[in-house]
Amino acid sequence: MACGEFELIQRYFTERQTKRRDVIKSIGDDCALVQANPEQLLAVSTDTLVSGVHFFEDIPAHALGFKALAANLSDLAAMGANPAWVSLALTLPQIDEAWVSDFSDGFFKAADYYGIELIGGDMSKGPLSVTITVQGQVNKDQQMLRSNARIGDWICVTGNLGDSALGLQALLGNVQLSESDSAAAVKKHYYPTPRLLAGHALRTIASSAIDISDGLASDLGHIAKQSGCMAVVDVDALPLSELLTNNVSSDEALRLALSGGEDYELCFTVSPAALGSIESALMHTNTPFACIGQMQSGEGVNFQRDNQTLNHQFKGFEHF
Repeated sequence: MACGEFELIQRYFTERQTKRRDVIKSIGDDCALVQANPEQLLAVSTDTLVSGVHFFEDIPAHALGFKALAANLSDLAAMGANPAWVSLALTLPQIDEAWVSDFSDGFFKAADYYGIELIGGDMSKGPLSVTITVQGQVNKDQQMLRSNARIGDWICVTGNLGDSALGLQALLGNVQLSESDSAAAVKKHYYPTPRLLAGHALRTIASSAIDISDGLASDLGHIAKQSGCMAVVDVDALPLSELLTNNVSSDEALRLALSGGEDYELCFTVSPAALGSIESALMHTNTPFACIGQMQSGEGVNFQRDNQTLNHQFKGFEHF
């Protein structure tokens, strides 16, 4: 017997989680009811992922469910917010219960791990797409805005850059990797780690932050533009993994690190006085970081090697 919209929601998305105390009413009514903390600000982010644009049609459903939520949680990390609630709108070309089951398993793997509760959404028929709205809470005086970087601030990034892009190139067949390296790179692409704990640790230290979703070249440019500064980056200071550097040329590694995107690491700025506090702040989160440059007067992003500007123009992902 065919399973309809409401049966799918009931079977694979309702009553899947332990309820948060601040959720008064969840799935089942016209609206969810939540109790926000009046002493904090509400942080809200929405993303839409479209088949053929943001992911391949044959992506494993489990990976899509996990990645779709993890990518949104990365936005909360960049704001220093604590995740609380999420809404999911899922558009399907047809009902495939096995696919929906795997998708929901991946989605709730991320939701349960990061303590965020699904409180509502929608399901409809059409080209495959996923729209997620996450909501979190952040202290009124601790949010990390893109517009708060200042001249003289140091530029830092968490983790390594380019591994997810390497995984994408492996899936496209553009690079030949060993079986183990291919598995590692594809896992980086399909199962990113939103740096929520790092975001929490940095919110009293960093002057600004952004998550690296479209590529460092593009995302750091947003900080530079909104802060009215120029970001100067030493490309030799970029944190690149052996997984990346052992499998592609140095020029290709640089391109993937700066333009590849979907790393979901944090790029943040700190004042010179706060630079020494980063290591101790991130120590308990087990998050590596690298200082890659400095904010200066001017505009845009300037990539340098040996104090000489590189001629190549690096660009991140753009929809149009």
